[in-house]
Amino acid sequence: MCGIVGYTGLDQAKDILVDGLKRLEYRGYDSAGVALEATDGAGDSRIDVVRRVGKVAGLESELVGVDSAATCGIGHTRWATHGRPSVANAHPHVSCDGRIALVHNGIIENFAELREALVRRGHTFMSDTDTEVFAHLIEEAYDGRPADAATGEPARPGCHDLMGAVREACTHVVGAYGLAVVCADEPGVIAVARKDSPIIIGRGERGSYVASDVIAVIDATRDVVVLEDGQFARLTREGITYTDAEGNAIEPAVTHIDWDIDMAEKGGYPDFMLKEICEQPRVVRDTLVGRMTGGELDIDELGLTMEELNLIDRVYVIACGTSYHAGLIAKNLIEMWARIPCEVEAASEFRYRNPIITPSTLVVAVSQSGETADTLAAIRDARIKGAKVFGITNVVGSPVARESDGVIYTKANKEIAVASTKSFIGQVVSLTLLALLLAQVKGKLTTGQVRLLFSELGNTAEQIQWILDTQEEAIHEAALACKDAHSALFVGRGMGAAIANEGALKLKEISYLHAEAYAAGEMKHGPIALIDRDFPVIAIATKSPVYDKTVSNLKECEARGAKIIVVATEGDEDIHKIAGHVIYIPPVRDAFSAITATVPLQLLAREVALMRGCDVDQPRNLAKSVTVE
Repeated sequence: MCGIVGYTGLDQAKDILVDGLKRLEYRGYDSAGVALEATDGAGDSRIDVVRRVGKVAGLESELVGVDSAATCGIGHTRWATHGRPSVANAHPHVSCDGRIALVHNGIIENFAELREALVRRGHTFMSDTDTEVFAHLIEEAYDGRPADAATGEPARPGCHDLMGAVREACTHVVGAYGLAVVCADEPGVIAVARKDSPIIIGRGERGSYVASDVIAVIDATRDVVVLEDGQFARLTREGITYTDAEGNAIEPAVTHIDWDIDMAEKGGYPDFMLKEICEQPRVVRDTLVGRMTGGELDIDELGLTMEELNLIDRVYVIACGTSYHAGLIAKNLIEMWARIPCEVEAASEFRYRNPIITPSTLVVAVSQSGETADTLAAIRDARIKGAKVFGITNVVGSPVARESDGVIYTKANKEIAVASTKSFIGQVVSLTLLALLLAQVKGKLTTGQVRLLFSELGNTAEQIQWILDTQEEAIHEAALACKDAHSALFVGRGMGAAIANEGALKLKEISYLHAEAYAAGEMKHGPIALIDRDFPVIAIATKSPVYDKTVSNLKECEARGAKIIVVATEGDEDIHKIAGHVIYIPPVRDAFSAITATVPLQLLAREVALMRGCDVDQPRNLAKSVTVE
């Protein structure tokens, strides 16, 4: 998800746009740009566009030297979907004549066919993005559309009205969009449209505002309109008018915002951790966008050819902390689907043990920040020894991204809470894509199987939302059973064993309650000695080939008086016979259970931490990124 901000009014727009983009930067930060109205010496109007790769600070530095008196403009901070991060792919995008500029959030699903037709009619594209087709569609609707010899469609006159041109362009687009458009021929006007991508409209004492999040406008106004799908807005310095898709005037509902700025940054949530947990359905969707083309997986950032991938005969996943647990899940998937040996190594140990590395070895470095010192050192060693290196990170342009042959960005956007939640889910989804790609290249899965698995992977977004919507009470009751404990044990088998590690880490890092994770079958080899009456045992016992084995292990704990808390599959009533507390997840293929079953464990850890009076966003002794060894 990217960030949009726009202003037209009495004040200079440049600083308002930059301030808004800074507040929206958590939504994306691979590039940023603004479009500002300008007038030349003869009094003719134009649109000046300034774009830069990287964070908003780079754009701000560039704009320091721009002396603009413009009182109307639009800005954007991007997180790449179509097209790699570059100046050419940064927003705003412009029409062929440069007189129309726009910023866009969302995905245009039919952009390829639209682009082909626009090129055929004489348009020149300057980027690889889907967004740019909107600029040319609006240009045609505004100035007129030439005849299309290939289809026999006749020429059409232009409407010479920006709002009408935007409405017309939207009729040709399939997909999602939040759109803000300016035109040199209509100074002081911003045309806005929305379908399936958030847009906020606000009116302040000094002008009119548009943004993708209320945080960008909260200093100017507390009364905003949340634009609905199929609605349009025309902003001027004097006021705002709203219309439907046919151009009929409408009166939208106005929402009063009573949050302070701190709460605005948290989106109304009490803490960043809960906000970021609740963003996970979006993370799944964004990470998967554009990854299936013509029925084939498409990871264009890979940096490796299909032939090079086919030669891979060993995979190492190197990571630290939460990222290491994502690697444990990847090991299961890579070996199950691609039938390639996969090892997961703590980056801090990998570099010191002289691992076996050949030119056919793939080293996958997983790091939320892309700055983790141990991970960086490990991939440098791996490259010296001839390995192919692939990065999975949340930060565009980070050292891990720069020093890898290829990279998948997790599309989690800025994560503020120290304990990683949405970044972990993004890592698991990205690693799942890598496992599927290796299986596809190796011929271990058919095209049909890959399509089916990709579709089911996408369904986990709705499944996470179901958990967030329905399991609050069950999680609260389970947390009450844990809050006064001195220690806790997380157990599972198969994929559940990997998930248990992440559950234990979350609990101890934010609640300061000691927790360990074990494969459930290892209980009788030592950990069962810890269990006495009221000792919490948190189990992942979802429906899987090892479900019965896991239940058998839990009965051993029950016989010793443990408090049994189970993450189970919806509809499993038998589990209540041994569990005092049950948290349900929707039915899901075992391969994808890590994505859904992790969410209640995140929520459980947060709830226990709050009951124990802990700061869930900034736990003691921890930092968001570890940049020293």
